[in-house]
Amino acid sequence: MNELFNLTGLTAVVTGARRGIGFAIAEALAAAGADIIAASATQELEGSAIEKRVRELGRNFEAHAVDFKSREAVLAFADLVSDRADILVNNAGTIRRAPAAEHPLEWWDEVIDVNLDSQFVLTQSIGKKMIERGSGKVIFTASLLSFQGGINVPGYTAAKSAILGLTRALSNEWAASGVTVNAIAPGYIATDNTEALRDDAARSASILERIPAGRWGEASDLGGAAVFLASRAADYVTGTVLPVDGGWLGR
Repeated sequence: MNELFNLTGLTAVVTGARRGIGFAIAEALAAAGADIIAASATQELEGSAIEKRVRELGRNFEAHAVDFKSREAVLAFADLVSDRADILVNNAGTIRRAPAAEHPLEWWDEVIDVNLDSQFVLTQSIGKKMIERGSGKVIFTASLLSFQGGINVPGYTAAKSAILGLTRALSNEWAASGVTVNAIAPGYIATDNTEALRDDAARSASILERIPAGRWGEASDLGGAAVFLASRAADYVTGTVLPVDGGWLGR
């Protein structure tokens, strides 16, 4: 392994690691040598698929079930892991679909709490410890909707747009302390969050027509970007967002 990308001896906290993009990122970080602390709202404490995969790769694994709608739960989780987190991947998220004029306010609150508020709270707590140590890597999962408006997802778009701003704001404050803060913007990835789009034949076809790569992305496509941003190879990369979108934003 190229030593610039070797994460051996480091511990990565990955939220939303139970499935989809979070699973793929946790797997990739473990393959590069990192031990994994996984947290999801429905994370099994023992016997999960991600635990099995991480242990197959020879790395240590720890699981936490965290309600990311609850600030108190997020703070309690942060207290347990802040001293050990060399890498933080803020990936836990949710999406609610309804036209803006009819969008239930409780859906708005839920999406903002999970996709934005909890991510700042967790990053603030872990970031303090990283600053004290003089090193750390923070990676947010942004979105194509950090750049675009989307349809029927006002809360999700607002949160993901804010994540892009938060990435830059934290980078400005923390870079001099040896802590990099970046984001990955997945394109249209075949996960549970995009199932409704893929089930709509007309919408799916219109999406595919715009992707130069000619296919929906797979969660595993995010792994390399995460390893890069978590590694010494990216020590001078901060405050940026890396699209992994099959060329969507280039059209």
